Amino acid sequence: MGVPISQMWTVVRYVATQRLRRVRRYPLVLMLEPLYRCNLACAGCGKIQHPAEILRQHLTPEQCFAAVESCGAPIVSIPGGEPLLHPQIDTIVAGLVARKKYVYLCTNALKLEEALPRFQPTKYLAFSVHLDGPREEHDRAVCREGTYDTAVRAIRAALRQGFRVTTNTTLFAGMHVDRMRAFFDDMMALGVEGMMISPGYSYSKAPDQHHFLQREQTQQLIRRLLHQAGHRWRFNQTPLFLEFLQGNWQAECTPWGNPTYSVLGWQKPCYLLDEGFCGSFAELMADTQWQQYGRASGNPRCADCMVHCGYEPTAVMETFHSWRGFWRTVRLSLFGIGRGNHLPQWDEPVPPMETTLEIPLVTEGTAVAGEGLRLPIIQRT
Repeated sequence: MGVPISQMWTVVRYVATQRLRRVRRYPLVLMLEPLYRCNLACAGCGKIQHPAEILRQHLTPEQCFAAVESCGAPIVSIPGGEPLLHPQIDTIVAGLVARKKYVYLCTNALKLEEALPRFQPTKYLAFSVHLDGPREEHDRAVCREGTYDTAVRAIRAALRQGFRVTTNTTLFAGMHVDRMRAFFDDMMALGVEGMMISPGYSYSKAPDQHHFLQREQTQQLIRRLLHQAGHRWRFNQTPLFLEFLQGNWQAECTPWGNPTYSVLGWQKPCYLLDEGFCGSFAELMADTQWQQYGRASGNPRCADCMVHCGYEPTAVMETFHSWRGFWRTVRLSLFGIGRGNHLPQWDEPVPPMETTLEIPLVTEGTAVAGEGLRLPIIQRT
């Protein structure tokens, strides 16, 4: 596993403390979104579809610290938008590190190399670089040419300066299995600490609705990706979650495991569903009808979801709440993942992404969208 021992031990102590206190529902990771603004316009993302007046807003460091204190989770993930566009992101990170929170700053890395002098290497900070596969696939997914090469240069620069670096890959229909396996090899050769993979979930506001995976497609794809992987790759995820993605372990969603706080407040009930916001973390936990979410609830919007924000917490809790889950995790850690995979059979192969698809690809130039907001000019190919 690509997770430091100190971080794992912090999570173990936190989970044990909650159990001793008999707390039924508690978060593991706070998703802290200090802004929605971004310097990319990805076809599979719904965040930048917010009105311009929302995109111009950002959380203050004080708001971020208050959210972290009220939530209490040991790990803070900072997605966006693009967090490096926040004028005080270094102050926010420094404050979280001072509170001994393990921080994953999620970034497309377009501004990472120039931003490195604003941060200090520490075990509490990792840059999680979003890379959706090899150069061609990634650039197409984020709708701008050259982003893969920029990200790789930034990763090398961060590693040279002693920073922790991980990658985050969203999987879509049409991916080439062999090319993705080669991509995993490339990331290991690059020297990243670990990788995270997650199937793309259908944002209702995302421009491209044709490449999100159904549950069975996800299981087939992950089985092929991880076939005979063993210890070949390091993943910054629990072994049980990777088993779940392959269909080898059944789990239900833990929707309160990764709560989200943003410029709009506390997301109800998770960042993937657009159901409004609460004014406080206590209100979110007390007033949400949690039984209405997850696959077992029958909620049609949850039927195909296998995203890490709901199922990674389930895997963590199973690991530390049951001997069966613990020993299965130990076995997978010792002998590696994907060794027992039976390659799935289907009537025809999952089609690759074709260059003729109606996905926006950014070329040169920018256009202004709202006062003070600059977004890429998008040309369809």
